Amino acid sequence: MDNKEFARLLEKRTREFALLIIKLSTLLPNTPEANVIRYQLTKAGTSVGANYREANRARSKADFKNRAAICQSEASESQYWLEIILDMDWLPQKRVDPVYQECSELLGIFTAICTNR
Repeated sequence: MDNKEFARLLEKRTREFALLIIKLSTLLPNTPEANVIRYQLTKAGTSVGANYREANRARSKADFKNRAAICQSEASESQYWLEIILDMDWLPQKRVDPVYQECSELLGIFTAICTNR
C-alpha cells in the first residue's frame, strides 16, 4: 500500500471513529456531570479525524508532524474519557470496548507516525 492509499484509508477510519464517538456519547445519562464528559469526549474524538485531514494537507513535514502529534494527543484524551465512562458505570463495558479498542489502535498508529517521521 502506498502513502496516498494509506492516508485515504486512515482518513476514512478516523471519520468512522468520530461517528462511533458521537453515537456512544448520545447514550450517556442526561446529568450535568455526564454532559461535561459527553462534550469532552465528543470534542476529542472528533478532533482526531479533523486534525488528520489537516495533516494530509500540511504545507511542510513539520506541519504534518505537528498535526499528527495533535491526533495522537486527542486519541489519548479520548481514551481517558472512555475510561471515566467505564469507571462511572455510565455504560456497559461491552458497549464501550469496541470504541476503546479502535481508539487504542488509532493511538498506536499516530504514535508510530510521530516516532518514525
